[in-house]
Amino acid sequence: MSSAEQPLRDEGTRTQVVLAGAIAGLISRFCIAPLDVLKIRLQLQYHSLADPLSTPLRPSAGVLQVARDILRHEGITGFWKGNVPAEGLYLSYGAVQFLAYRTTNQTFDALEETQGVQIPGALRSFIAGAVAGTAATTATYPLDLLRTRFAAQGTDRVYDGLLASIRDITRHEGPAGFFRGLSAGIGQVVPYMGLFFALYEGLKAPLAAVHLPFGSGDAVAGITASMLSKSAVFPLDTVRKRLQIQGPNRDRYVGGSRMPVYGGGVVHTLRMILKREGWRGLYRGLGVSLIKAAPASAVTMWTYERTLHILQDLAKKT
Repeated sequence: MSSAEQPLRDEGTRTQVVLAGAIAGLISRFCIAPLDVLKIRLQLQYHSLADPLSTPLRPSAGVLQVARDILRHEGITGFWKGNVPAEGLYLSYGAVQFLAYRTTNQTFDALEETQGVQIPGALRSFIAGAVAGTAATTATYPLDLLRTRFAAQGTDRVYDGLLASIRDITRHEGPAGFFRGLSAGIGQVVPYMGLFFALYEGLKAPLAAVHLPFGSGDAVAGITASMLSKSAVFPLDTVRKRLQIQGPNRDRYVGGSRMPVYGGGVVHTLRMILKREGWRGLYRGLGVSLIKAAPASAVTMWTYERTLHILQDLAKKT
């Protein structure tokens, strides 16, 4: 079996997996940062169905308007707001995610050898992906929250820098402030990462038989898996973003002054968005998110696979 056809769960040592995952996350984040900022800004736009004067823009017009506003008022660097904590997030997330995915599959291998327990391939990939996503999300959530808050800052700066934001949240919100919306994040990532890895593993082998340039079958499998799984769980991502900017500085974020206070958790927030904004409120920013998902997943999986193979080749030569 060639390396392209070999299941992801069977490849590399733990050190190689951690390094490859970290590098893949780092490169992927820098490439898709502008789309990430646009998505977050769109998710934080509030439109009340009860206000006849509050007319939402068409999705395409909304994206263009937000992009123009950022460029006009914040400059080109505005598209990379929150990139420092985001780079730390993607680097750490990639490392933890791929390590947890591999470790979970090794546990399944041990159960199969010692207990004779056999789990179907797709279900195994789903469970391992869900475990990996949960571990990575929980471990890196404070960085995710900081990334969102920096990306939601307009010309009115809420925090002067990364250290200042950590001090401010600790002082005014306590340690729990770094984990606002975590339950929505976990609720989103379990089905998302489960579906992602199940679809990726299922698509990887068939696409390996198709001769695509630069070994891009990994990229195509990553794009397809990400877009399908992300669409399924996007409402929880919107809830997570809305909860992440709650707190004493909520009114100072872009769109925060018009947004209600969500104090009842994930289910309460879902109900409020549905009641006040309709089902479209839960999917605001989905188009940008899917556009972001394609290059992000393609770059992540392509870089991960290439880096892992390079590390394996280097290990054989030493």
